[in-house]
Amino acid sequence: MSIISHKLCLVGDFGVGKTSLVRRFVDGEFSDKYLSTVGVKISRKSLELDHINSNHIKKMQVIIWDIEGSNKFKAIAPSYFQGAKGAIIVADVTRQETLYHLSEHIENFLSVNPHSYIVIALNKSDLIDIEYLEDLLKLYSFNEKVDVIATYLTSAKTSDNVNHIFNQLAEKLATNHSQ
Repeated sequence: MSIISHKLCLVGDFGVGKTSLVRRFVDGEFSDKYLSTVGVKISRKSLELDHINSNHIKKMQVIIWDIEGSNKFKAIAPSYFQGAKGAIIVADVTRQETLYHLSEHIENFLSVNPHSYIVIALNKSDLIDIEYLEDLLKLYSFNEKVDVIATYLTSAKTSDNVNHIFNQLAEKLATNHSQ
């Protein structure tokens, strides 16, 4: 069995839930306590993937860089993007300005890693009515961008789509790795 390793970045404004998404995915935990990331926090998780182009399970280690979202950090954040094969770009559905910044985060990440993939996470979806969420999903789908795989409504609190966003990105990277 072959093992591949890929660096993924979590990118977004401060307080959108990047650290909570990582904790839910890696440790299966959620805390209501706000923990501000200073610089970058690196986590790892091994995944077993049903690889599309082969009949065996492929193991992937994802190295997740949870990058600080403060405005003062934005100038040096691109240096942390180096070598990443994918990103999960996160917005908080309860804070409109974080949704407006999604395009900027996509462009900043792709300027450093033009041949990588992105999943958009519209986080804290448990706090908003479903009718509004469906509109947000349409509005922030980024279908015109070939590098953006998909946009999902997520909740670190309820774990909705958390594993799915990481696994879908990992599957895309595994498929691309073998080609």
